[in-house]
Amino acid sequence: MTELATRAQAFSLVAEGVAAGLSAPWRVYLARGCRHLSLSVGDRAEWNAWRTHLGCPELSVRVYDAGGEIRRSSMAEVVMDGCRISVELVEEIGTDDLDRLLAVDPTSIEPEER
Repeated sequence: MTELATRAQAFSLVAEGVAAGLSAPWRVYLARGCRHLSLSVGDRAEWNAWRTHLGCPELSVRVYDAGGEIRRSSMAEVVMDGCRISVELVEEIGTDDLDRLLAVDPTSIEPEER
């Protein structure tokens, strides 16, 4: 398959998703040689919709400090026809979000334990 055919295939994949009702990614990056297509989306609902549409089995989440701001990067990946396709969502989160991860969910405690 030539590079042009692979590039056309990659952008057709995005166009098909948008035609199916998904929000257009705010950033599309296609690496030279068409070995990696990266889609960046704006919110968790878009991320879930794209990863479901593409059938992404590989999921990873990374939380990091970016100059005093805490960010969470959620990545879903799949390999199609030798091209790694990733859908990424980067969110700024606050310390309240981190506190919720550490706290026990009061709704998960049985009534007799309260």
